Amino acid sequence: MATDKLTPVILRIAEALERLSPHRPESPSLQGADGFVWHANGELLEPVPEISRVSLELLLGVDHVRNLLLENTHRFAQGLPANNTLLWGARGMGKSSLVKAVHAAVNAQTPGALALIEIHREEIDSLPKLMALLRGTARQCLLFCDDLSFDSADTSYKSLKAVLEGGIEGRPHNVLFYATSNRRHLMPREMVENERSTAINPSEAVEEKVSLSDRFGLWLGFHACSQQDYLDMIAGYVAHFGLTAPESEWRPEAIEWAATRGSRSGRVAWQYIQHLAGRLGHRLV
Repeated sequence: MATDKLTPVILRIAEALERLSPHRPESPSLQGADGFVWHANGELLEPVPEISRVSLELLLGVDHVRNLLLENTHRFAQGLPANNTLLWGARGMGKSSLVKAVHAAVNAQTPGALALIEIHREEIDSLPKLMALLRGTARQCLLFCDDLSFDSADTSYKSLKAVLEGGIEGRPHNVLFYATSNRRHLMPREMVENERSTAINPSEAVEEKVSLSDRFGLWLGFHACSQQDYLDMIAGYVAHFGLTAPESEWRPEAIEWAATRGSRSGRVAWQYIQHLAGRLGHRLV
């Protein structure tokens, strides 16, 4: 076949192959918002106009872990080395609230320094794809997964291990991963113990399960608060929102409120404040 006749055929084949090839999405601009939610199905980062959070100064009883997370996040915002962080421990003690509050505090000092990107637990296996998209962006990106944990039938933790600290490409320099969990090793205790009792090489099996949490360079533990810490949290909310109830009124009520729920935590304190503010006809803004 003559060259002039062969060229159109080759062009048509090339165009057909290009149409069949998967679309490679462009790197997102991450402009116009400080918060985004990752949707894996559409490979979309949806902007969040206003992030739901509380002020950093209202998170009481967690001073040590607050300072550590704030320092780590400041370094990352400045382009300096920082660690992936696992916030683990007692429920309702402000793990996710602290992440969002620290993000706000850092951006208040350096506007637009950090983009907070939430990835849902169910979409954690799409994390490699998200990191590939963010690799080409100019903005520092803080990935956040709330209530991260795995059960015995879930193998997506293996892909998370590779993304955090592994693989040929490694973690992008402009991406950091923060996760919260009630479990220190992200696996149920019985799952680790079953591996130890049934495996041919128990130590190897257990190492495989607990090595995921080792990929987080910074572990921040949250523990159940004392009654005084709980009351201090409520006093802080009362003062911040200007609630008119005297301490002699709200203090016994708050103690009874915690007793009926069988626990004391930042979440229980906030729930009582909503009850108190609603009764007083006061808006929490």
